Amino acid sequence: MRLTGLDHVQLAAPAGGEEEARAFFGALLGLEELDKPAALEARGGAWFALPDGRQLHVGVADPFAAATKAHPAFRVEGYDELRGRLAGADVETRDDELIPGVRRFYADDPFGNRLEFVERRVES
Repeated sequence: MRLTGLDHVQLAAPAGGEEEARAFFGALLGLEELDKPAALEARGGAWFALPDGRQLHVGVADPFAAATKAHPAFRVEGYDELRGRLAGADVETRDDELIPGVRRFYADDPFGNRLEFVERRVES
């Protein structure tokens, strides 16, 4: 037996947050929305495809509580462009320079869930 990888990550959102999820993860971050299986549509939420074949699921939680410590970390190409795009949408970003060779910052999704964005530097 062995684990072979990560299939998807799920973040929580309050009921009725689907349009905010689509605006943030779809329009702002550029992720493609996926059709949810028919059996799960009634639960609400939205699913998105990540470029590497994995998925991000935004699921409805009632009661809702944002994940302020646990978080997904997204690998980024175009780090500065992404930060500028988030700033242009009035999304606050927070630097973290504690790992040598890694540029990273944190931001919150519209529901207060912590997200990390990472660019690994190539050292010569």
